Parts: sequence; C-alpha cells; structure tokens
Amino acid sequence: MTVPGFFSKWQNRVLQESTLNKSKDYYNLSEHAKYGVLGFFSLLVLLTSFLFNSPREIVNGLWQIITAPSILITDYMAIANPGAAFFNAGLLMLFCLAIAASVKLDINGPIIAAVFTVGGFALFGKTIFNVWPIIGGVFLYARFQKDHFSRFLLPALFGTALGPLVSQIAFGFNLPLAVAIPGGIFAGLIAGFILPAMANHFVVFHQGYNLYNIGFTCGIAGLMIMALFRSFGFETQDTLVVSDRYNRDLSIALAVYFLLMLLLGLFLTRSWLASLHHLFKQPGRLVSDFVASEGLGPSLINMSLLGFLTTGYVLAVSGDINGPTIGGIFTVVGFGAFGKHVRNVIPILAGVYLASLLNIWEPNSSAALLAALFGTTLAPIAGTYGWPYGVIAGFIHMAVVMNVSDLHGGMNLYNNGFAGGFVAAILVPIFDAIRNRLISQKELKERQET
Repeated sequence: MTVPGFFSKWQNRVLQESTLNKSKDYYNLSEHAKYGVLGFFSLLVLLTSFLFNSPREIVNGLWQIITAPSILITDYMAIANPGAAFFNAGLLMLFCLAIAASVKLDINGPIIAAVFTVGGFALFGKTIFNVWPIIGGVFLYARFQKDHFSRFLLPALFGTALGPLVSQIAFGFNLPLAVAIPGGIFAGLIAGFILPAMANHFVVFHQGYNLYNIGFTCGIAGLMIMALFRSFGFETQDTLVVSDRYNRDLSIALAVYFLLMLLLGLFLTRSWLASLHHLFKQPGRLVSDFVASEGLGPSLINMSLLGFLTTGYVLAVSGDINGPTIGGIFTVVGFGAFGKHVRNVIPILAGVYLASLLNIWEPNSSAALLAALFGTTLAPIAGTYGWPYGVIAGFIHMAVVMNVSDLHGGMNLYNNGFAGGFVAAILVPIFDAIRNRLISQKELKERQET
C-alpha cells in the first residue's frame, strides 16, 4: 500500500463519525472530536513544562506564581520558571474545556479563542487561584438572572482578565492574610458579577470592531476599581518583569505547536487553498465564528499561519520570546477561529511597527511588542475598510495603548482590548464617512459616464 493510500485510509477511519461539507469541502467533526483536538493542544502546553524544569521546580514555581500580585507586566517565566508557567497555562486551558464540557457547550470559534487566551495570559497574569472568583461571580450573576451558566461562559472565561484584582488584594497590598485573601476573593466575585451586563452594553460602543470586547469592559471596571483603591490610599506599583533567557528553546516549542496545528488542519480539510481563500475574504467583525462558517480544519490552518506570522514578527524585530509575548501569540492564534486571519492582521502589525519607527518606543521593547500582538484586536477594521485603514488603526493604537494602563493600574490584563475599544470608537465613524463619500463620488461618476 502506498503512503498516500495509507494516509487516506487512516483519515477515513479517524473521521468516520464526521460528515463532509461538500459545499466547502471540509469535515464537520463531532463535538467529542473537537474537544479532543483542543484537549490535545492544551495537554501539549502542560507537558511542555517538563521539558524545561523538574516536577519539584514546577511545584515550587507554581507557588511563586500563585502568590504573585500579577499586575501588568509580570512574566511568570521570570518570577518562577518556564516549566511552572507552562504548567499553569496548560492546567487552566484544561479547566476551561472541563467547564465548557460540564455545561454541554459546543466547541466553536469563541470558545477556542477563550481557551487560548486564558492559556496565553496564564503565562503572565492569570493563575489557578485568581481566576476562580471571577468565574464564580459570573456564575452568581447567571443564578441571579435565573438563566443557564452556559450563556455566560464566555464573559466568565474572558473576564478572568481581572485576575490581578484578586491577586493584588490578596498578596500585593501587604494586608494581613486573614483579611487579604477573603478580600481578594470577594472583590473577584463582585467584579465577575457585574461583567456580563457591562459587556452587553459596551459592545455597542465600538460596534464590534474591537474583538476584545471583554477587555474593554474589564478596562472600564478596572478604572472604577482603581479609582476606589486610590481614594483610600492604595496604589499599585509599576511592574515590568520579563524574561530574555529562553528565546531559542521557546521558539522551537512554538514552531512545533504550530506545525502540528497546521498538519492537523490540513488533515481535516480536503481543499485547503479554496477554504482559506473563502476565510480570508471575511472582515472578522464581531461575531465572526470561523469554525461555524468554515469548519475546524480551515480554522486550524489559519490559526497556525497566524502563529508563525506573529512569532516571526517578534523574532524579526529582535524581540524576546517570553511569557507576555507568547501570551500575545496564543491570543492571536485563538482568535484565528474568531475574527482574525492573515489578511486582516498584517495591516495592524504594519501600522504598529511604523509607529514604533517614528515614535519614542523601540520596536523590540516589551510594550511595543505587546501593542503589535494584542493590537490585532482591531483586525476587523482592516478586514472591513481595507489595508490602508488597518495601518492607520495600528499606528494610532500604538499611541493610545501606551497611555491607558495607568487608568486601571494594571488590574486589567487586556490593556490592548481597553485601548482598542477607544480606537475603534473614534476611527469607525470617520472611516464610515470617508467610505460613504468615496462611494457617492463613484456612483456619481458612473451615472455621468452612462
């Protein structure tokens, strides 16, 4: 039997529970298979930890991570070790999948984005301690509304952006632990309780052009919370703790992740070029579920390409591969199933890079790298209006994001989502006016010619 023949037979056996979408030529996997795919990559992240550190070192590092205030930017690879950081990330990704399975939620683009985002930020801000009060608060909100928790799972998972609120109160203000830990948990519950209602309201503010809607919501909540803290004399310290020691090893690990993702995506897609062409034509504006519209296979291919693209960007500008930058890369990859693709991301990266060449921030600085990676929250602007508008959005985002973190004191891990909301709200009406004017001129010219 030839190798292609063996591959085809194996593919048919693996996909025997799945159906082929003949109109777009991809496989509709069963939900069990989709959970298996996400579980595989989550477990892969967790197992990566043992390539860097021993079990004892990982356990000791986890304790350092759990007891860290976790204010932006706190790289867990720097304050602990890479093994503990990856273990924390993989464990939280598996927890997210377990919660989704417990409420019988289907795997779709938003869920994939949430799992990878939580995993990414578990390298520099989210811990197996500080996420649960936020999730618990959203659960209480669902009970208060007498509704199913499954309807609020996305705000719960994305809302863990406020995890530093819990950790900062518990470990950062030098309060007695008997007061600090219950106080942090209580604050997290309150924050989680108010997030769903706020998120539904603020999506109108940026009209769906900021993919990190919960990030904007958490920024507003963090602003209010930080204002209250400051009124009582509590202040967070500016934090920039990042690692620069593991570039080669982490780059290899990322390359393996994305290569496996690419191969699996190709395995699940019969005509990958046509599928990607169709996916790349989507603008990406909320809500753009690529898994629902294109299938898991093409989504995985897109995710892997975004992983290679963003990792390549960091290395091309001589940046460091560390917890925060991997967090940004994982987030972009996750949203590769929910609004981002190579075509609408590149203009944003180009705009941020251009800004870094002209302003006071070096392209390879931590702040500039995170602005580039997370600034792709504005990808729908490039997808809707065209690449020149995306470059403008990225350029302006660079300036805005550097000036908003003080408002929430580093309590909101999705600082770029917060900034992106303002950028989209400002630019979209202007871009609409320009586009409408150009369309009117084009129509007038066509009438004159006829």
